[in-house]
Amino acid sequence: MPEQPSQLSPPVDPARDHMDGPDDPGVTLLEYGDYQCGYCQRAHAGIRRIREQHLPGQVRYVFRHLPNTRLHPDAQRAAEAAEAAAAQGRFWDMHDYMFANQDALDRDSLVDAAATLGLDQQRFARELDDQIHAPRVRADLDHAQASGVHVTPTFFIDGRRYDGPWDDESVLDTMRRPLGGRVRQFAEDFAGLSASAGFLMLLGAVVALIWANSPWAASYTALWNTEMAVRLGGFVLPLSLHQWINDGLIVFFFFVVTLEIKREITAGEMSDPRRAALPLAAATGGMVAPAVLYLLFNWGGPAAMGWGVPMATDTAFALGIMAMLGPRVPLALKVFVATLAIADDVGAILVLALFYTTDIAVAGLVLAALCFAAALALNRARVYRPLPYSLVGIGLWLAVLYSGVHTTLAGVLLAFAIPTHSPPNTPGLHSQSTALFDSLQAPPVASNDQSRYQATVRALESLVGRLLSPAQRLERDLRPWSSYLILPLFALANAGIAVAPSTLDFLRPVSLGVIVGLVIGKPLGITLATWLAVRAGLADQPTEFSWRQVAGAGALCGIGFTMSIFIADAAFADSGPLALAKVSVMVACVLAAGLGSWLLRGAPSPSA
Repeated sequence: MPEQPSQLSPPVDPARDHMDGPDDPGVTLLEYGDYQCGYCQRAHAGIRRIREQHLPGQVRYVFRHLPNTRLHPDAQRAAEAAEAAAAQGRFWDMHDYMFANQDALDRDSLVDAAATLGLDQQRFARELDDQIHAPRVRADLDHAQASGVHVTPTFFIDGRRYDGPWDDESVLDTMRRPLGGRVRQFAEDFAGLSASAGFLMLLGAVVALIWANSPWAASYTALWNTEMAVRLGGFVLPLSLHQWINDGLIVFFFFVVTLEIKREITAGEMSDPRRAALPLAAATGGMVAPAVLYLLFNWGGPAAMGWGVPMATDTAFALGIMAMLGPRVPLALKVFVATLAIADDVGAILVLALFYTTDIAVAGLVLAALCFAAALALNRARVYRPLPYSLVGIGLWLAVLYSGVHTTLAGVLLAFAIPTHSPPNTPGLHSQSTALFDSLQAPPVASNDQSRYQATVRALESLVGRLLSPAQRLERDLRPWSSYLILPLFALANAGIAVAPSTLDFLRPVSLGVIVGLVIGKPLGITLATWLAVRAGLADQPTEFSWRQVAGAGALCGIGFTMSIFIADAAFADSGPLALAKVSVMVACVLAAGLGSWLLRGAPSPSA
């Protein structure tokens, strides 16, 4: 699903923001805060300590309002009081006063505070009573939503969200920007870009194409044919580097995809049948129409088995281009495409398992079934540690590899066996964690104080681990490896096609089927299936995006790079049709990206 933004939006503006500090600061610290929030009060003291003791004269501090009226009934009034004081040039005096007197934020106390601070008391009281400054506070709330801020305090350091610990040392490490911190920040910023995974895949594909058509083409082929056998006694697993990527590493990609599918089915967009109906219908149309168009060109021919190639959608590329189009693409459309793509992945996995598997070894299937049963038994026994599942997963992968079924099935089965558990009792965990932190502040107890500290830290780690299920933790931890290592390696290993006249003959049935299927079939199938689902009453008509935007998103779903190439490898044994199919996939991706971008750039509003 689309990620929460990590960048401040809008950026700091001296014309509207409340700022305290040098005009040319070494660092800018922005806080979204609530004057009745106890955590903000503690953070206020820490911010003052950092500014006055650690980095004097180097920090510009900016404050924006985020009053939580559900928990703090006086917070909205306090925010407006700060703005009423700002109208008389005394924002920071009122700001400091309210954090120092959180138990006195009622109307009369604030009016008395205005007099204490030397403000025009009558003007202050009138503006507070008439809520003159409510729109200014509302604007900060809107900005908080645009920046993905929902809790207080939330900090941004030089425009980047800071989610690290609030202790002085951790904050100072980020502000001082040591080399390691700058490298980490660059990596986080890059990973935060929706287009980053797609960019790395594209880079891998471009490098592969150039390499395979350069004077060093033989080294490209030799590299991927290098045998990397695993030997254990008399057991030998003689796989080439290419096979390790296509039969080994890619399993992690399918494992992560299936974890995401599982999450969406249990708690996401697809958990509500009514909400899921529209993207499910779109995904079905987006798979059927391209396959039918492909078969129209190849029915009865030797390449008919390639009908699965134009069915796939590459989520990273599609969402990446939508992100680059900015506000032209509403968030609801991105969610629709993400859910559609997940359903599309389910279809691609089923197609691979059911239609592109030959030479089945029954013994391997039996062994795989036993391994899967063992994983389910671990789940039922409430085993939450990843190591037992990893060991069973290795056995499952070997069994599936031996069976002749594509090894992606191993990743799918293991992901469905990874346990989830009921949502945590957050009030109970909060009370327990507070008690544990309070225990750390108790006076030291001689020699066993260090062991007490370590035991408390282990208990806190266990509490934090309870907040995410094993499936959620694995999805979070493995997704970067899948997106930024495995998929670019897959592109590098599979996109190196030696370009020849035969691979550029786009009028051959294979090429026409792939290109027409992806570029025309995808948007046609998605739009038509979505319209039919609405007309049949199976789903509600979208109000957040227009039909042209549906068509534009459908065109972007024609970027089928990863899964299309993967299915092509499974569908074509002959190198000639395989090379032509891969080149056609790349051409189709470029055309689909252009068509989708054009449709979305000129799309009318939903009411049009």
